[in-house]
Amino acid sequence: MQLFLKGLIRGLVPFVILLIISIWNMLHGSADVANIFLFYSLVTFFVGGASVIYQIKQWSFLKQIIVHYMAMLITVFPVLLLYGSYPLNSFIDVLKVYFHFNKVGLILFVSSFLIIRLFKKFNISKEKNKTL
Repeated sequence: MQLFLKGLIRGLVPFVILLIISIWNMLHGSADVANIFLFYSLVTFFVGGASVIYQIKQWSFLKQIIVHYMAMLITVFPVLLLYGSYPLNSFIDVLKVYFHFNKVGLILFVSSFLIIRLFKKFNISKEKNKTL
């Protein structure tokens, strides 16, 4: 239950901030900008909420990756389709969005993974220097 609440908070904080910005823009006549912030608010809500998957210690890293991917597939991917920035006139168009979703996801995953490894390596070398 604590993990669920942690994920909810991680998702709600950026969601509320971006939603307020969206409403502000809508009230000031910038409907296009408001829609962009609404889109970002939904995506950050789902990504923030699902980020706690990587804190489940009982799961292998592979299982965490698969569950996170499935969570993004059933939450973020439909938001991409419904947002309206991609033409969806055929099944091929949906496949193009799907491949774009996977390409961006892979880039974000690899870059996040490398950054985390770099920070861990930095912290390990910092701890070794403290013991010397």
